[in-house]
Amino acid sequence: MREQYDVVIVGAGPAGVGMGSLFSQLGFRHFIILEKNEVGSTFLQWPKETRLLTPSFPGHGFGLLDLNAVVPSTSPGYAYNTEHLDGSEYADYLKQVAGHFKLPIKTGVDVLSVETDENRFTVETSKGTITSRFVIWAGGEFQYPDRTPFKGSEHCIHPSDVKSWSDLPGSEQVIIGGYESGMDAAYHLIGSGKKVTVISKGEPWNSEDQDPSVSLSPYTSDRLDGIFDHSNLNLLGHAEATEVKKEGDKYLIHLRSDKVIASENPPIMATGYKSSLIRIVEHLYWNEDGTAELTEKDESTITEGLFLTGPQVKHGNVIFCFIYKFRQRFAVIAEEILGRLGLEADEEVFRAYRRASMFLDDLSCCDNSCQC
Repeated sequence: MREQYDVVIVGAGPAGVGMGSLFSQLGFRHFIILEKNEVGSTFLQWPKETRLLTPSFPGHGFGLLDLNAVVPSTSPGYAYNTEHLDGSEYADYLKQVAGHFKLPIKTGVDVLSVETDENRFTVETSKGTITSRFVIWAGGEFQYPDRTPFKGSEHCIHPSDVKSWSDLPGSEQVIIGGYESGMDAAYHLIGSGKKVTVISKGEPWNSEDQDPSVSLSPYTSDRLDGIFDHSNLNLLGHAEATEVKKEGDKYLIHLRSDKVIASENPPIMATGYKSSLIRIVEHLYWNEDGTAELTEKDESTITEGLFLTGPQVKHGNVIFCFIYKFRQRFAVIAEEILGRLGLEADEEVFRAYRRASMFLDDLSCCDNSCQC
């Protein structure tokens, strides 16, 4: 027998838990959240040294939230008494929020396909079939690493496979990629006494762009300042890796300039992540820059009733790849869906979300690339 809901939310990370919590506060309960692992599983897979880039603070007089909160009146920073939470702390925060609102989350459920016919979605999962009027895709990116950015990438290690940077053997490491994950790796490897070479297409450590979706976050820049002149750190900017070869016990990293960098250990391939949207690629129109085209309500322009929330959302020059950015869209989606269902919603709840959010026009400084 098929399960039927008004809304299916795919993913129980900050986007999925945040959307579900808003529905709960609005008194709407005919929805289900599907999670292929467990609540906050992405954060549990981080290297143990990795921290949230954006700082967590309790709310203040201007009415703004803790930057990493997904629900007004909550503060991960206050709850865990730390400014930059690690993965296990933030996953626990999401579990606490989900428990408080008694969110209907089904874990261990992998979404296999999403089909639509006559204004109804059929969601095939590893645990059976679910039908719904709307689907909100809230999947993230960390569980979809880009493992083939260049030839010979099978000889490299992706940061998503590292449990702790202190576990890596040898006294020297080469990192391909100079944005957030690459510089985070460099910082921790330098701290453990290793010599580190960073190969980067650009020089993000010298970028003056004020948006952390484009340049290094202040948190990363601050830590980098502490090791910038360290004798164990070698930064190679404007250098693009094109191939990695293994010859004997050496790894040879070929650059576009024809220069070759040798490493005694498998290079760390900090070249980013793909998107969970590869699971529903046929339901979206794709722009030339590789982003999904959405309506002003964050709905697919070719599949009515399919909404996106989370780091894959982009409007014009605005990139919503951080929690404090994409959470401002929760109320937009909820208001649109409840309106189509003919349900009244508590305007006071929406007002609280609007007060705690930045507005789209305030983020127009972002450009078209995100290196989160």
